[in-house]
Amino acid sequence: MTSTAGPPPTGRGDGERQRLRLLAVTACPTGIAHTYMAAEKLAQAAESRGIDMKVETQGSIGTENILDDNDVSTADGVIVAADKDVDLSRFVGKRVLVVGVAEGIRHPERLIEQVRSAPVHTAGGTAAATAAPGGRERSVAYKALMNGVSYMIPFVVVGGLLIAISLSLGGHPDPSGGLVIPKDSFWMDVNNIGVIGFTLMVPILSGYIAYAIGDRPALVPGMIGGWIANTGSLYDSKAGAGFIGAIVTGFLAGYLVLWIKKVRVPKFVQPIMPIIVIPIVATTALGLFFINVIGKPISWVFEHLTSWLGGMTGTSAILLGTILGLMIAFDMGGPVNKTAFLFGAGLIATGNQAVMGMCAAAIPVMPLGQGLATLIRQRLYTEQERETGLASLFMGCFGISEGAIPFAAARPAQVIPANMLGGAVAGAVAGLAGVKDAVPHGGPIVAVLGAVSGVPMFFVAVAIGTAVTAVTTVALVDVSERKRRGEPVGHGVTVEPELALVGVGVGAPDAGAVVAERASRAATATVGVVGSAGSSAGAAAAVEAAADAGSANAGLTKSGLANAGSADAALADAVSADAEGAPGSGSPATRPDPEIRPGILPEALPEVLSGYLTEQTVKVRLDADGKEAVIREMAGLLARTGKVVDVEELVATALRREAQGTTGLGEEIAIPHAKTDAVSAPVVGFARSAEGVEWGSLDGTKARLVFMIAVPEAAAGDEHLRILALLSRKLMDAGFRERLSAAGDESAVLGVLSEVG
Repeated sequence: MTSTAGPPPTGRGDGERQRLRLLAVTACPTGIAHTYMAAEKLAQAAESRGIDMKVETQGSIGTENILDDNDVSTADGVIVAADKDVDLSRFVGKRVLVVGVAEGIRHPERLIEQVRSAPVHTAGGTAAATAAPGGRERSVAYKALMNGVSYMIPFVVVGGLLIAISLSLGGHPDPSGGLVIPKDSFWMDVNNIGVIGFTLMVPILSGYIAYAIGDRPALVPGMIGGWIANTGSLYDSKAGAGFIGAIVTGFLAGYLVLWIKKVRVPKFVQPIMPIIVIPIVATTALGLFFINVIGKPISWVFEHLTSWLGGMTGTSAILLGTILGLMIAFDMGGPVNKTAFLFGAGLIATGNQAVMGMCAAAIPVMPLGQGLATLIRQRLYTEQERETGLASLFMGCFGISEGAIPFAAARPAQVIPANMLGGAVAGAVAGLAGVKDAVPHGGPIVAVLGAVSGVPMFFVAVAIGTAVTAVTTVALVDVSERKRRGEPVGHGVTVEPELALVGVGVGAPDAGAVVAERASRAATATVGVVGSAGSSAGAAAAVEAAADAGSANAGLTKSGLANAGSADAALADAVSADAEGAPGSGSPATRPDPEIRPGILPEALPEVLSGYLTEQTVKVRLDADGKEAVIREMAGLLARTGKVVDVEELVATALRREAQGTTGLGEEIAIPHAKTDAVSAPVVGFARSAEGVEWGSLDGTKARLVFMIAVPEAAAGDEHLRILALLSRKLMDAGFRERLSAAGDESAVLGVLSEVG
């Protein structure tokens, strides 16, 4: 709740008129460009008005310039420019203005004026937020769902992989049914740990959905509600409601807490509301409601589905297999899935193993299909989703259908139908072929361990179902994202997956080096340090252009001067010379080699971005006048280094990235980029356009300063996040941009860029 009565205390009791003192917090889902650009803009606007401002940035490289208690106590107001959750409890008693991060970039002056009359933030309250004009933003419900999924994914991966490993190394088929791990063995302990991870994933999903809606008071009712949803015995059901039930309890808990927060209570009660009253009331109400109201229909569905399936055992095997496959794939552990599974398992004891064979073929299709989808169309997925896809493939081999839950929870309208279609196909093929399974388990592991009869057709059924799921998933996600952006339906990519992966960038550092020697002089180059992190940006978030929408990527290499004499570089220089003019014009192709230029040693050239950008990949004037032509020209510029294996593929990859949403940052800046094996090592280029190129920037400006970044698929790490933060901040400095535009030649450009660090 908020209050506008009276100015908040500043903590400065000297009675003298002092400069206004403001604080700010900037944060965006991927934590790369937006975060630091907004911080720089706000700081510049405050300085121009004689206002003291300290800005905390919550980026992918961690929280920097943290606001301490002393900062808050002496502040006159707080601006929170963020597109993800920021803890506001430390700003109680201060005027707090909450806006989207784009507002911090576009209208910093307006925010500074608005914060002076912003409502005072109170305990357990929510600061007033203004709608950021322009762009298409995801709904609160979508952001909450993605928040829950992002926290759930590690539990799915860890739990699923531990169970799969324990089954593969410690399990064996037992005549009494199932894959059995000896109770007192080491592998049973590993299995139990995995089961705990799986048990926790559902309440984690529910809890963090609730948290994103109702803040910390909603975390407890959300998690407990998720546990109740997943524990069918609490409402007389043989199976819990699974992840679908967790989504329901998460939203119920979040909005219930928001409603309770609006209830006016005496002042003496307010301090205990968020830590005692709200959690207890919300948890009790939600738990009783689920057990007594929602749980009953779930139990009814379970019982009647079982009875209905029992009446179908004499029907066509293809029809029965199709229905079982649909049910298995629907909720991956929920009541519908468990009904089909337990129906098949129960018939094993009667000697009917064919029904379990249908189920066993459908069980691995969801995780295998979703994992395959991340491989065949990688640009549709973030880095974290691709890593989850690999884990999903592994889990699918061991019949752990829950490996597909993160994908189904993130995009239920696309993934669940695709899963069901693939499951139905697998079940129908297995039914048609008469596949039998002697143990109540599914996936390739049961065939490998000898529990399946008709093994070849079992694998055919699994393969066809997996392919159907993967292809359908890719098609549906592509179409839905195109429609959401208002673009013609065609080849597209997932936009704004940052909300599904809030704060979760995963990568391992990698480094490469290229050393070349010339007979006529001793010169060494290059060390390439490259990084990538899970993230993405939407069309409405184009200032995140330095990060790949599928997975945020940037490649940056140390000086490549030694490669200037390579055949590729010579060819590129020759082409450049034809385009730029006759000898003596000052073009890179006609002037002396920078390594042997009279009076200048290689060591005299400034190091730019830790040596990741070189004079070799700088061009002071672009010849092209269209976006595609510029990207093609920039690709040729990068080819001078000899690190571009396939120029056409590099261009195609960069253009596909542009199709996701413009990489024009505004302020006459564009940063096209590509993650592709068309380059053998990371490389970065910079060029200028005198007339400017239409790039679709949010502020309507044409791009005059163009950076292009290319990095191999295998690159991983976090170094590029630091570079992007430095670059984003510096590019918001109008003076820096003016100096960069005015620099006369490549060496002068490098001198200006060296200010970045």
